[in-house]
Amino acid sequence: MPVTPPSTAPGATTARLCALAVLLIWISFILVARGSARATLTPFDIAWLRFTFSGLVVLPLAWHYRHALRLGLAAGVDAAAAGRVALRRALALGLTGGIGYSLLAYSGFFLAPASHAAVLLPGSLPLWSTLGALLLLGERLTLPRVAGLSLILAGGAAVAGASLLEALGGQGTWRGDLLFIMASMAWAVYGVLCRRWRIGALQATAAIALVALVLMVPAYPLAVLAGWVDSRLASAPFGELAFQAIYQGGLAMLVAGVAFTQVVSHYGPVRTTMFTAIVPPLAALAAVPLLGEPLAPSALMGLACVTLGLLVGSGAVDWRRLAVGVAR
Repeated sequence: MPVTPPSTAPGATTARLCALAVLLIWISFILVARGSARATLTPFDIAWLRFTFSGLVVLPLAWHYRHALRLGLAAGVDAAAAGRVALRRALALGLTGGIGYSLLAYSGFFLAPASHAAVLLPGSLPLWSTLGALLLLGERLTLPRVAGLSLILAGGAAVAGASLLEALGGQGTWRGDLLFIMASMAWAVYGVLCRRWRIGALQATAAIALVALVLMVPAYPLAVLAGWVDSRLASAPFGELAFQAIYQGGLAMLVAGVAFTQVVSHYGPVRTTMFTAIVPPLAALAAVPLLGEPLAPSALMGLACVTLGLLVGSGAVDWRRLAVGVAR
């Protein structure tokens, strides 16, 4: 029987729209988060609004579909045992891909420019994901992936190395870069755990939202009242509060998660990586006119290496032909 090509298969239009949504949200996330550093709220305030909105949206849906939230467990597993395992898995996902990633990433945006975030957040994610897959999943490295990861590592080194040199002059950009690297590592662990436990994106997103709703949403106001952390929620304009809650909790967390799942199911992980390869350069270039952040030579070199590494690692660019071309 004839095989329907992806471009004309049922759902192709939906998949293309979802791919466009993912790109726009991922690029705008870097720009919005960096721009938020010039506004009123603190990084912890933004994370609290993110999880409050997403948690309140997910809570009634999760209760209605509670029997489906088994987090990769088989249907025949004892209910009590399944509940304990699901709780441990939910905590692991929530603390890595939820609370950990958000607090680290948002804090980094207050210390380093958007071009650094573009290289070290989505750009270095394949590197940490591959290391996690090697350690936890026993996957093997292919030559294209080794070549791609080498380029990604070179790009990250270009940015991080420049930041360390700036630190000798008293600048603190390196601290933001370190937070971006840690955030990317946290998200990579989350992704590897989802794959190891065979948890879908909808279940994983619900787990993140619910864990943060239970742990962070009530604890943060208590920490503010105790004077342990600084908050500007009370002094922020209502428009800023509403925008951050809806954008960070609704678009960046819930909509992007569902859309990304649809793209992967339609195009596969390799072609999806080709889509996300354009996030770092577009985000960094957009930051020049929108945020007034010029691209330093080290950032340009890092972006070039990371983008090329993503394309080589996904198979979009033949690393053998690339090596021959460079040799010539």
